[in-house]
This record gives sequence, C-alpha cells and structure tokens, in this order.
Amino acid sequence: MKVIVDAFGGDNAPLEVIRGAAQAVEAYGHDIVLTGDEAQIRKVAADNGISLHKMDIIHAPDVIGMDDEPRSILKEHKECSMAEGLRQLAAGNGDAFVTAGSTGAMIMGSTFIVKRIKGVSRAALAPLMPSNKGPFMLIDSGANVDCRPEMLLQFAKMGSLYMQSVMGRDVSVGLINIGVEDCKGGALQHEAFALLKDSGLNFVGNVEARDIPFGTADVLVADGFTGNVVLKMMEGVTDALLKNIKEIFMTNTKTKLAALMVKPQLAGFKKKMDTSEYGGAPLLGVSKPVIKTHGNSKAPAIQHAIRVAATFAEEGVIDKITEAVKQNPTQQEAE
Repeated sequence: MKVIVDAFGGDNAPLEVIRGAAQAVEAYGHDIVLTGDEAQIRKVAADNGISLHKMDIIHAPDVIGMDDEPRSILKEHKECSMAEGLRQLAAGNGDAFVTAGSTGAMIMGSTFIVKRIKGVSRAALAPLMPSNKGPFMLIDSGANVDCRPEMLLQFAKMGSLYMQSVMGRDVSVGLINIGVEDCKGGALQHEAFALLKDSGLNFVGNVEARDIPFGTADVLVADGFTGNVVLKMMEGVTDALLKNIKEIFMTNTKTKLAALMVKPQLAGFKKKMDTSEYGGAPLLGVSKPVIKTHGNSKAPAIQHAIRVAATFAEEGVIDKITEAVKQNPTQQEAE
C-alpha cells in the first residue's frame, strides 16, 4: 500500500506528521508519499533524526490554513500540500490520502479534485467515537448541514459498508433523534426513519443523545448540523471528564496513592476514550479513500490514520459503495 500524507496539515505539522509517517513505515511497512515543501521536510527530518526510508516527497510550496476559505484550495491555494496530495490520489499515484489540515478544504478538495462516486448525492464525514461497547461511527458530522431523507439513507449504507469491511462488525444502524418513538422529530427524521426501516439494514430505530455513549448502534446517522453538535459535545464532555478525574486523584496524598493503585486501569480508560486510537474520520462517498485526522494530531494519531487509510483501500470499500449505489434504483444522481 502507498499512502499519501499531507505533511503540512494540522497544528503540529510538519514534525509530528513526518514522525507519524516514519512510525507507520516501521510498524506496517507501507510506502509513504509526503506532500509539502521538500527542503523543509528534509531539514525537519534531519534535525530530529527521523528516517525518510520508504518515503517519497512531492514538492508543494504552499499551505492552506485552518482560517482560509475552503474553496481557496481550488484557486488561491491550489499549490498547497493538501491540494497536491489530492491530485496525486486522483491521478492514481497512491492508494489513500491522510490529512490533519482544514476539514472544509479537505471536503471541498476531495469533492472537486478526487470527485464523488457516481450516484452519491453528498460525501459525508464519518468519525469513529468511543462508547461502552467500543467505537461507533457518526455520519454525517459536519459536511452537510442541510440534508434530504434519501441522503441519510445513503449515509447509513456507506457507513455500514465501511464498518463491516474495516472494523469487522455485524452492523446495526440508528437514527439520532429527540426521542425513541417512531413519531419523534421533524419531517427529515420522519421520512428518513421510514426509508431506513425499509432499507434492509439492521435498523434499530431512533437513538436519543443520552444513549449514544452506551453503544446503542454501530452506525449513527444524522444531518451534518446535528452530527457536528453531537461530535463536539462528546469531545468536550470527554475532555472535561478526564480533567475532573485527574483533579480528584491529585487532591492529596491519599488520592495520589489511590491513583497509583489503579494507574493501569486509568491508562486503559484514557486510551479507550482517545479518538486518535481509531485512526481519524473517513470521508465516505468520494471515489478514493480519504482520511481526516484531528487538527492537533501528534505522531501516534498520524500513524493510526495511515493504518486505517491503508485498510480502507485494501478492503475495497470504495468498490463496495460504488456497487451498492448502482444496485439501488432509489439513489439520486449527484447534483
């Protein structure tokens, strides 16, 4: 597998990205293509003793920032490291693409450079989130603020195929709503519920926000606005919970001794709640594997993202989604 990595995407680029790529080469043996300022990549690697073994570098002189207009990846910042990586992916010079850069630019670039799968209405961002029963997928988490009911059905099918192929799950699907009863929600939820119920998927019905952390379903479907609120709330609650636990154990000598006694369990809990362990969020619906990892990703998160990106490609998820769209006469052609 050859994975293309945006070397200048994210808050900790390029050092942490290069280090994560090197760790991925050592751990998995994948070939890596780094895109970005070649001279700077080589200098950072040399200064920090990082081997560039099995890594090619494609020079891209520009960087698109988190505050830049997403559409600028197509014009003002068309020579940036992210745009170059997406062009290389579209040209078939790699099997998958990973970036920790701007989410909006990544979605825009993937849609117009890599292109959507024919028949897919909208690409959807689908991060994996922690729950009591292991990671679940939240789709969509912000790519599409306004959705039609058939788009939610399509998200559910794409998410199910990904979770089956990459995570090895027998997948259940739930619809995020304000209550579990069939009649709850607005017009979008009513119509989406009916479509999901008749879809042939293992649809478990509506899921309230309070039940999400308990692993009610493997794939949770929502419009991008609702999904992004859920995503950000869960991230914030997790950070606050971990901070409060740390403060409790640091209160006095007695609590510090207690912390030492349960240190392995605390480390396991922290790892379970760490979304970077799951390898970033796939952008489902585009014609090549694209993975978006968190903007503040450090080397381990980049390494995991490369692993998942390679598995995404190896398992043929794109072909499975393409075939599923072809076989479903209700799917609308991309607008």
